[in-house]
Amino acid sequence: MTDFLFATLDAGRNLPPALGIARELVRDGHRVRFLGHARQAGPIEAAGAEFRAYGHSQPMAPADHMSALQQISMMVSVFTDAGIARELAEEARRDPPDVVIVDCLLLAAIDAAAKAGLRTVVLVHSFYAFFDGPFRRTPVTAIIAARGLGPRHVMQRADRILVCSDPLLDPAGSANGNGKVGWSGAVVEVQQPANPAPPGLWPRVLVSLSTTAFPGQEAFLQKALNAVTDLPLEVVVTTGPAIDPAGLRAPANTIVHRYLPHRDVMPDCSAVIGHGGHATTMLALAHGLPLVIAPMHPMLDQRMVGKAVQDAGAGLLIKASSSPGEIGRALMTVVDSAIFRTAASMVGRRIRASDGARTGARLLAEFS
Repeated sequence: MTDFLFATLDAGRNLPPALGIARELVRDGHRVRFLGHARQAGPIEAAGAEFRAYGHSQPMAPADHMSALQQISMMVSVFTDAGIARELAEEARRDPPDVVIVDCLLLAAIDAAAKAGLRTVVLVHSFYAFFDGPFRRTPVTAIIAARGLGPRHVMQRADRILVCSDPLLDPAGSANGNGKVGWSGAVVEVQQPANPAPPGLWPRVLVSLSTTAFPGQEAFLQKALNAVTDLPLEVVVTTGPAIDPAGLRAPANTIVHRYLPHRDVMPDCSAVIGHGGHATTMLALAHGLPLVIAPMHPMLDQRMVGKAVQDAGAGLLIKASSSPGEIGRALMTVVDSAIFRTAASMVGRRIRASDGARTGARLLAEFS
């Protein structure tokens, strides 16, 4: 039995890949434990892992509405959080693990684990090409690098980098990373492709943006609702914690939920409108669903994810400034076109076959 210690954070959809891999490790009889923010206790313990909440971490509130400057300040504080780094080192001294797996956003914790001589794996929950590329050139990273925690420098101090994404979609998927970087495939819980509405019934479309409160996100969601008003579609919207459904004007063909598990609605869908978040995008593709992607934040991975989907022929990349008419035309294009459905289906088969959770667990076990 190997003892695996994960260090994570409550940053939205960064947790599911770690949870998927953790479940597989638990099934294989390994000991799995997590350090994380208190709100993460429920899903982590449900996966069969032990959980201990940080006692001295910086607050992380991605669903709170704040200015761009406040968002940058929050990200810098958490990514470089000395409290999390210290608690990880203390936990490792108190109860030494065989392997430490640290979320790629926790740069100070990665640095601390490497300096302590722990066998360290960085878990990347999006495209490695983003974290080794555009992410290093954002204002957030400029501040972080000035503190000696530049992402490339810190990640290369780890023993391994595990990328939980599809290597053919990730622009860096052909890189070997000096033997450090490996791809598990996207970690999603999907066994079968979606079964869209048969002829004669209106296709169902899921509209789901970020759980993080990005500026302009609510305005885009309302434009998307306006776009589908007169379209022959059945529309399901999930707003997440960042948007109050009561503030939206929904047409008659639309049902708005604060929360609805995507795994419950995607099997009956024909397409998805999203913001390019890696988790939702990979889940949609794993179901064989084409997407319309409108990135909400210029500093994050969303545009790169959207471009990869478009380049694969599995969707369209549009601007957040698109008009309702433009959104509607893009949506009907991916719904009606067999080309997009076929491409998304091919990507979906590949993602399901890769079994990212199982592969990730195997790679970690081999490293131990």
